[in-house]
Amino acid sequence: MGELINQSKYYELTFFIGAFVIAAIAAIIMIPVLRKMKFGQMVRDDGPQSHLHKQGTPTMGGIIFLIPIVLLSITAYFIPSLKNVVPMAFVTICFGFVGFLDDWLKIIRKNKDGLKPWQKMAGLFVVSLLFCLYLKFFTDIDNTIYFALFGLNLSLDLSFMFIPFTIFVLLAATNGSNLTDGVDGLCAGVTFIIMFFIAMVNSAAQYENQDISMFAMICAGSLLGFLLYNVNPAKVFMGDTGSLALGGAVASCTIMMQRPFLVLLIAIIYVAEALSVIIQVQYYKRTKKRIFRMAPLHHHFELGGWSEKKVVTIFWLVTFIACLIAYASMNLN
Repeated sequence: MGELINQSKYYELTFFIGAFVIAAIAAIIMIPVLRKMKFGQMVRDDGPQSHLHKQGTPTMGGIIFLIPIVLLSITAYFIPSLKNVVPMAFVTICFGFVGFLDDWLKIIRKNKDGLKPWQKMAGLFVVSLLFCLYLKFFTDIDNTIYFALFGLNLSLDLSFMFIPFTIFVLLAATNGSNLTDGVDGLCAGVTFIIMFFIAMVNSAAQYENQDISMFAMICAGSLLGFLLYNVNPAKVFMGDTGSLALGGAVASCTIMMQRPFLVLLIAIIYVAEALSVIIQVQYYKRTKKRIFRMAPLHHHFELGGWSEKKVVTIFWLVTFIACLIAYASMNLN
């Protein structure tokens, strides 16, 4: 048993390093290509003025970290104990493809209009449904979800509501990650911390699941390689190609763990960003006034005088603390 555990940790570390190296090399190759093809970022003119200089920075950079995710997930599939990496990789890659189409249309039209909202949601919905059906018929995951934090150990059989609930979690998490992507290094850094937490939890005794920990380590390594070029001042942006993919990765992992409520804590930045937009829109419709200087939330702090680096540092720190609280409050023995 000890030998198997050591082998598992060896695989995870190897795949993490491999993902980091592949992503770093992919960035060196892809950034000049994206720049040459004039796949530049369209910056919203009603946003912070400090962002206007980013106009034209290469976007669709999510391809950079999706490359190692694709390659290493395929490799992991041929290791007998890691076949369930496939459904998580499927969601991540297909969500990324929906984002790629959105980014592509924005670029060729040379404006901020990509896929229509219903088209984007339809694409994400179809992928989410296929993922749920796979879980239902090709894995041993049942309709039960668990809440095991802060000394509680609750379980709930969702029965026929399992598929609708799972689809909701996937779409909600992806919306949150998409809204989080707006400042250099923010979404990639937040998601790196989340995926590393997921890997650590699924390497622990009670929650040991090599499929999930391996996939999370692949994602974490890929994001770390991407961050070399995405931190301020960013040389490349992930675009919807990346932000939609990351929401799918986080949600699919927690669903495979049968602990989707973890997203509310470990992805607290996703939640805060999404809530800030919902609150802003609804409050403005009723009063014609704004609660936040600007939504999503990171722009509110920017317009309040925070530098991009300060926003990113604080949001990373909040994510790290949230993951630390989750880790400490789970029974991992």
